[in-house]
Amino acid sequence: MKLRLFTLATWALSATATPNHNNPDFSLVGFAKDNPIGPTTGGRGGKTLTVTTPSDLVSAVAGDIPTTIYLSGNFNLTKRLQIGSNKSLIGRGAEITGAGLTIANRTNVIVRNLAIRYIVDNDGITIQNSTRVWIDHNEFSSDMNNGPDYYDGQCDIVRASDWITVSWNYFHDHWKSSLVGNSDALRDVDSGHLHVTYHHNYWRHSGTRGPAGRFGHQHVFNNLYEDFLYQAIHSRSDNQMLVEGNVFRGESGEALSTYGLVVPADSPNTSPDGDFEIDGFVNLGARNDWGSATVNITQIGNFTKARYWYRLTPLRDVQRVVKRGAGIGKI
Repeated sequence: MKLRLFTLATWALSATATPNHNNPDFSLVGFAKDNPIGPTTGGRGGKTLTVTTPSDLVSAVAGDIPTTIYLSGNFNLTKRLQIGSNKSLIGRGAEITGAGLTIANRTNVIVRNLAIRYIVDNDGITIQNSTRVWIDHNEFSSDMNNGPDYYDGQCDIVRASDWITVSWNYFHDHWKSSLVGNSDALRDVDSGHLHVTYHHNYWRHSGTRGPAGRFGHQHVFNNLYEDFLYQAIHSRSDNQMLVEGNVFRGESGEALSTYGLVVPADSPNTSPDGDFEIDGFVNLGARNDWGSATVNITQIGNFTKARYWYRLTPLRDVQRVVKRGAGIGKI
């Protein structure tokens, strides 16, 4: 599947000028900004609210009126938070527990600076059939004590969602991190969609899916991986990835794979022999530092350039820049 050239051909190609590492640019970059629909603006231009209780939060995110919502305090949700279109959720020392966030059948949503922890048997954030979403500077965590199937994903992007950026987040202590396309049976639904940019995220002590993608296009650049145990960047089921400028450190296993097999360690309770899918595709742009981790590329793809402007952090600086800039309390 080729990118939509009537629009994408007008976008500027990547810039490689060295950024100011003491004052990094945290503005929106990638598919959530440059796409055929328009940039993700969230609640810009609408009313502004500050919420401190779960009930107030539920009311604030309802509907599609542009709203910027500042969250202060701990929110132990008893059911998943359904976020409407044209919303910005911005944490001010805020933590989400109990149940996670759902962005379903919506458009133009921003989630920033939230700590999302210990969401049992479901995702921290689920993005489903939604467009123009920016997930930025959040912290996602649980633990590795209960096995891969006790929690679910940290940030999953499914069912024809499109034009999304996941940036400067801290993902740690979790088995299954970020899945793009949640079933190999949904080819007809997902094909032509699932354009996602992942950049400057920090993955530490994770199991699989950093990210794993099916049927879409993901641009994965300048992410830091430390002690990523099994499959980190995984392109399968005809998925296309452009992977560049990423760094692996510590006891990491497989940094990158296009082989369709999903390792048994991903979900041993439900798939003790692993899941067999057809292979995906990958292209390598700027050089990556795989550390001691392995790479298994079976197919070279046609996603060779991200047709939007972005600035690559030099490989030697990625570890320092990402550790300093990713996660909550940095914006």
